Amino acid sequence: MYAERVSRLPGAVVWTNSTDGSGPGRVLPDGCMDLLWNDGRLLVAGPDTRAYVTDGQSSGWAGVRFFPGTAPGLLGVPAHELRDRRVELVDLWPAFEVRQLHGRIEASPDPVTALEDVALQRAAAVDEPDPVLRHVVTALDSGRPVAATADELGLGARKLHRHCLNAFGYGPKTLARILRLQRALALARGGTAFADTAVRAGYADQAHLARDVRELAGVPLGELLGRRVGSAL
Repeated sequence: MYAERVSRLPGAVVWTNSTDGSGPGRVLPDGCMDLLWNDGRLLVAGPDTRAYVTDGQSSGWAGVRFFPGTAPGLLGVPAHELRDRRVELVDLWPAFEVRQLHGRIEASPDPVTALEDVALQRAAAVDEPDPVLRHVVTALDSGRPVAATADELGLGARKLHRHCLNAFGYGPKTLARILRLQRALALARGGTAFADTAVRAGYADQAHLARDVRELAGVPLGELLGRRVGSAL
């Protein structure tokens, strides 16, 4: 069962998920990176460009999902190095530090809060996130073109692309596409008909929406939402 709440770390979300081994799950790209605790392991989930399909085994998870673009500064690694990967935290941080964190979380009666404390302490020890990154997310999530976003920031297209690779793991066009997918899913899950969802989320038409969902999520939109064929179309 999945549950989440707003984190004490600005812009982040704290979540837990207990899987029962009934089958693989599907984690959709969202522009974010996560710090994870899974059955005694500390991991980092890098930015996804396609749906990540889990192994479906019974397991318990806790995570801190960072606001897009903020995790690299906290973790000390460019996002593009972790693109489409799940890596052990010990591969990124000193082993003795990870062992200490592991002991704290393992001993805590509430691992998810202990994991959140780790993220908060890390955030207090590093520089504030570059405000340019939040502007990029806000602009692209509103449907603003990449070129216009670069102009607003006084950046050339190449410089914006480099910023995005380090912060998000991919270029601004891919980020815009992923954010558009998330807008569409929010609308469709709220009961908006797929044709209206396509228009309101910024797609050319419903066929464009269908292609993008299948490419990014790996399954048709109706299947992704668990709807019967023909419902709410």
